[in-house]
Amino acid sequence: MENVCGYLMKYTNLVTGWQYRFFVLNNEAGLLEYFVNEQSRNQKPRGTLHLAGAVISPSDEDSHTFTVNAASGEQYKLRATDAKERQHWVSRLQICTQHHTEAIGKNNPPLKSRSFSLASQSSGNSPGSQRRPSQNAISLFNVGHSKLQSVGKRTQLQPDHLVEVREMMSHAEGHQRDLIRRIECLPASGHLTSLDQDLLMLKATSMATMNCLNDCFHILQLQHASHQKGSLPSGTTIEWLEPKLPLPNHYKNGGDQNFAPEQNKPVAVREEPSISESGLLTREPEEINADDEVEDICDNKEDDLGAVEEQRSVILHLLSQLKLGMDLTRVVLPTFILEKRSLLEMYADFMSHPDLFISITNGTTAEERMIRFVEYYLTSFHEGRKGAIAKKPYNPIIGETFHCSWRMPKSDVASSMTASSSSQAIPDQASLPEPLNHVEADCYTVRFVAEQVSHHPPVSGFYAECAERKMCVNAHVWTKSKFLGMSIGVTMVGEGILSLLEHGEEYTFSLPCAYARSILTVPWVELGGKVNVNCAKTGYSASITFHTKPFYGGKLHRVTAEVKHNTSNTVVCRVQGEWNSVLEFTYSNGETKYVDLTKLSVTKKRVRPLEKQGPFESRRLWKNVTESLRDSEIDKATEHKRALEERQRSEERHRAETGTPWQTKYFIKEGEGWIYCDALWKTIPVTQPTE
Repeated sequence: MENVCGYLMKYTNLVTGWQYRFFVLNNEAGLLEYFVNEQSRNQKPRGTLHLAGAVISPSDEDSHTFTVNAASGEQYKLRATDAKERQHWVSRLQICTQHHTEAIGKNNPPLKSRSFSLASQSSGNSPGSQRRPSQNAISLFNVGHSKLQSVGKRTQLQPDHLVEVREMMSHAEGHQRDLIRRIECLPASGHLTSLDQDLLMLKATSMATMNCLNDCFHILQLQHASHQKGSLPSGTTIEWLEPKLPLPNHYKNGGDQNFAPEQNKPVAVREEPSISESGLLTREPEEINADDEVEDICDNKEDDLGAVEEQRSVILHLLSQLKLGMDLTRVVLPTFILEKRSLLEMYADFMSHPDLFISITNGTTAEERMIRFVEYYLTSFHEGRKGAIAKKPYNPIIGETFHCSWRMPKSDVASSMTASSSSQAIPDQASLPEPLNHVEADCYTVRFVAEQVSHHPPVSGFYAECAERKMCVNAHVWTKSKFLGMSIGVTMVGEGILSLLEHGEEYTFSLPCAYARSILTVPWVELGGKVNVNCAKTGYSASITFHTKPFYGGKLHRVTAEVKHNTSNTVVCRVQGEWNSVLEFTYSNGETKYVDLTKLSVTKKRVRPLEKQGPFESRRLWKNVTESLRDSEIDKATEHKRALEERQRSEERHRAETGTPWQTKYFIKEGEGWIYCDALWKTIPVTQPTE
């Protein structure tokens, strides 16, 4: 095996960015070394990784990045100049890693003697206990590796073999519990503390390892049972085991203690009065005075990378408790990853281009209206992301509401309508005059209201309307989060209905899934999945696909769509591009139109000042959490958040004890969905025009 050398970009926490470094793969020694530059190659390397037991992983962020995770827990995040160079480095590193891992595994002592030596090391008297953590980690890896080699040679597992494995795992579990106990008994301050980054990493890694081994042993038991019976019964599935230790108990130690809802800790902050204290009037719908609303000046930028890097050990500790596919609905996540707004307010950002929303009903034909709806739908996602980092909005508490509106000058809507026909290119919206100093009679008003209507499951209902154009949209969404390894997937369960009362048409639609990728480094958001839009009256439909990036190559944030007339099975429009960049619309007549989302003007929403909002409106409800996050006071934000969540739990217990059902304010449950109680179609008759 020849040595490999060359320049790569290395991500470093010292400057929170990428730096060029000269890397050398020493195949003979099984080392990956790096230097400041090629000229300093003869000097001592700036860093060295042992590749025995390492994992080499191409990143799903792009086609250039990959990571080297050493058995010691150290990680290099690297970036090549292109996909070809990345593949060259990854393949060479994997070959070297495999060679040295197997070489050490062959020289490993028998399992029984190694198990005994590990037991003796727990007393702290053996010379082996003086090894560095990285050496012990490699040794532990080799134990498991040689065991897998010997297991692979067996044709069938015998009962005595499973007993032997169970005994070994019991010894390992005892050592792991002893390790955690010793770490937690360390003082909170001093030379060596329970908050030490390396110790937290060791604690998280050991816990994750034992959980994984328990899962593997469960699978071996099922495999043994299938050998005895000949085959597994029909319908049998192999499920992942839940964590042996309950989640809440693992937040109490070290840096994680601030993120736990400790029941006995006194609340140090004063929140708004609870429902029982504030009376039943809080459940009555409010009449929002439009004159009280002013243009939103709040700008909560989400561009802070430091918090994620500084709290890396907390994330590692949290991940060690999770299982693939685990539902994260009831998992308490750290406060520092929160976005400074509620999920209800995030839904309002889908209306950031009210001109495109209003323009749907201006389509002269059913075909054009469907195409305009698809255009509005595809341009509604990019503004919902505040910056490139994936952060999580506040989980709304039950009864929380959010109100806002947009005013769009009629002249601006009219001009965009003229230019948005299927045969013309859309103009640069940034050059349009801003809607300033227009009297209300010259503006269209889009009104928005959202409410958290359920806690289990967490369902949000939202409604928007433009009464002047006789159009409204009603939707309910239930978010389900799952742990996917180095990603978190969020499924948006529910549907929305756009009603064009002037045309008597209803468009049903759903929302794509969202994924937070690379949660251990710099997390980012990706959309994925298929979405269908249907109009039963006109027979037009649209199929929209948000493409997740493939493992090798491919573009990020790609989306494709087809608008079809179902009766004739004719595709009238095709769309391709990126949902946060440029979209290309190609029509059946051969004409093409481009929409540059980066140049679309964003209309700011209008909201009432905090002092004029009710106690359960999002911004007033989460005011203390938002201010603490803005001031980087994470502990204080955590305490305010904990107080809100505890209040919600106590009120839920009170309702359960008294048998009092929850009463919503603005939405009524109909079947499986939720409908706005004062929807436009209830007050304005639906017309049936002829085209």
